[in-house]
Amino acid sequence: MTHDPSLSTYDLLIVGGGINGAGIARDAAGRGLSVLLVEQDDLAAHTSSASTKLVHGGLRYLEYGEFRLVREALMERERLWAMAPHIIWPLSFVLPQRGAVRPAWMVRLGLWLYDHLGGRKRLPATRSADLARDHLGNGLTDAVKGRAFVYSDCWVEDSRLVVLNAMDASARGATVLTRTRLLAAHREGSHWLATIRDADGQEHRVQARGLVNAAGPWVAEVLGRIAGAPQDRAMRLIQGSHIVVPRLYDGDHAFLLQNNDRRVVFAIPYEQDFTLIGTTDEVWDQAPGRATISPAERDYLLDVVRRHFTRPVGVDDIVWTYSGIRPLYDDKASNASAVTRDYVLDLDQRDGQAPLLSVFGGKITTYRKLAEHALEKLGPAFPQARDAWTAGATLPGGDFPADGFADLVDRFCQERPALPRPLLTRWARAYGTRARQIFASAQTLADLGEDFGGGLHAAELAYLAQHEWAMTAEDVVARRSKLLLRLSPDALPRIDAWLAQWWQARQG
Repeated sequence: MTHDPSLSTYDLLIVGGGINGAGIARDAAGRGLSVLLVEQDDLAAHTSSASTKLVHGGLRYLEYGEFRLVREALMERERLWAMAPHIIWPLSFVLPQRGAVRPAWMVRLGLWLYDHLGGRKRLPATRSADLARDHLGNGLTDAVKGRAFVYSDCWVEDSRLVVLNAMDASARGATVLTRTRLLAAHREGSHWLATIRDADGQEHRVQARGLVNAAGPWVAEVLGRIAGAPQDRAMRLIQGSHIVVPRLYDGDHAFLLQNNDRRVVFAIPYEQDFTLIGTTDEVWDQAPGRATISPAERDYLLDVVRRHFTRPVGVDDIVWTYSGIRPLYDDKASNASAVTRDYVLDLDQRDGQAPLLSVFGGKITTYRKLAEHALEKLGPAFPQARDAWTAGATLPGGDFPADGFADLVDRFCQERPALPRPLLTRWARAYGTRARQIFASAQTLADLGEDFGGGLHAAELAYLAQHEWAMTAEDVVARRSKLLLRLSPDALPRIDAWLAQWWQARQG
């Protein structure tokens, strides 16, 4: 049996709405391929919203000889910053050396490589500091005040990066379906015949000339639903957890803290009033699912805080925790922290039959290159595809200079002088130039509709539902924003009810 012309047919069916799936969808759609992306939950619902939120080379990966990965990641930092300067910006990292387990010469050598491997142009070079004298040491215990190195990477709003890639893919012709699950797929000649189930429980059959399995922690499970797919691909699932506490120190810099077990933990300014601490590396030996922080992980991170910062912090001070499962390619490393963060693209293609590409591993920083490499792998099956194009293309809302964020906020304030500057600043950070679609013709706060607290109004909810696939309060406050840290609990049912009514009206 071959192609059935009565069914919807796509060039690519992509399973998984995390950063890799969204990035591949965007790249493929921009090359002129027809794309269907299905995600069983919300976009970035799992691993891609549970990162440490950094666009970085991965300094510690040099210790494990991951030079190719680090170089590729370093080359991507400034490129991604230029693509999305509203959600990506530079961040300085202070690396205290007093009492550290790695000698200063080793750290300095690693930082020299870090500065020179990836063609750094705009980010500052590494420098030294004395934390006993420099303001960068404010808030630290005396035990770690002393010599330190200061280097640069970038911050990223991880879940927004996923959504922006999906938005751009959609604008270029891709179909993006959230709350939609792949049930089964099998080859029929040059096509895949797949059955999917949508948010309403309805099942549909679709055809595709190629299938991409970018399901993250579920990649092995998805392989099990695909007839004839290889079942011997090895993965290791590693849980990483973070805690958020009231701000531990003044300043816009972050810390990279070395621990006696040779693991490193970041302390990062978060949402103006908080500090983000993470991450852990624990083996996940259950079926993929929603992860939560364990008591051991919580205590480990709190101990790191107590040893490095003067402000007392206990369990009751934690305002939020989040955890994610990282799907890493199994390179047989005995230490979870040493398992490769590099990605592996596994192509299963037989003569004259439709290709299957499975994505193992990866990290946010290298998602764009991963997508390029994925399309290279699939290239022979799609000779009509155009050339690579994403390197210089901005993401939605990012069409302003990388150093022009303050100017963008100033323009918004001039255009809408009756709206609060903090609100316009938050919108500029989240949506870039697209924020104008939210305030549209609104001149005052009253024009923005119902106020749910924390600066969240009905106009923003409408934008998120219409353009960003937001369907629940969790989609809005936990992923597309971090307003859950600002809202009262009774706001969440109101947001859910508003969104349910919006979607019902759209479908009716």
